Amino acid sequence: MTGYLDSDDKKYTRVYKEQTPDILKAFADFDNAVFAAEGREIPLKYRELIALGVALTTQCTYCIDGHSNNAVKAGATEAELAEAAWVAAAIRAGGSYAHGRLAFKLTEGAHQH
Repeated sequence: MTGYLDSDDKKYTRVYKEQTPDILKAFADFDNAVFAAEGREIPLKYRELIALGVALTTQCTYCIDGHSNNAVKAGATEAELAEAAWVAAAIRAGGSYAHGRLAFKLTEGAHQH
């Protein structure tokens, strides 16, 4: 294996097709509804930028690849991709900051001064 994102990784979808075709179809239908080009309140470009931000936060290389390219196809600029990345970074940093308070709460009174 040369990396997580190999050009032939999609061939493993066959396992889903063979073993759980009903679930795969339900997932594909759901995904197609979420990213439908028309009929949603949030324009596709923004949904793809949201998906890119989530992908960057979860660090899924497959999703980063797919949604960054889909965002560009939907009209996103490099500046918009950059801002989506910064939003994801801010949310991750904010989560660490906010959950850091939990460390204080859970150790409250345990410190010797």
